[in-house]
Amino acid sequence: MAHILVADDEQLVRQALKIMLERGGHSVLTAKDGNEALALLHKHAVDLMVLDVIMPGKEGIETMIEARQRRPGMKVVVISGGGRTGNFDYLEIARRLGAAVTLRKPFAQKTLLEAVDSLLETSPQGRETGE
Repeated sequence: MAHILVADDEQLVRQALKIMLERGGHSVLTAKDGNEALALLHKHAVDLMVLDVIMPGKEGIETMIEARQRRPGMKVVVISGGGRTGNFDYLEIARRLGAAVTLRKPFAQKTLLEAVDSLLETSPQGRETGE
């Protein structure tokens, strides 16, 4: 079981992602923005983060950069619905700045779980063996 931190400003999206990841066998913490995500990262062991790009306060890309400075090997999945303008350029920027995977909302549970599981398998701090 991996410990995953999900940050998204939309409560329904946060809850849906939490349910999806828990169904995949993971432990999930949630945050409503980047500042809360970084505070949780400071207090808890986290194997992987799922971050929305567009959030009030500290946005996803800024949060990803700070999180990876604290934990350089941690994998990050960046997600976006394109915001009000439907602009998905932020996903490409996130990829260039170190996001391991980017996903456009909406995406299927299977897509998310396959991405997460693949990243955890290649991560030195990924899943424990013997489960």
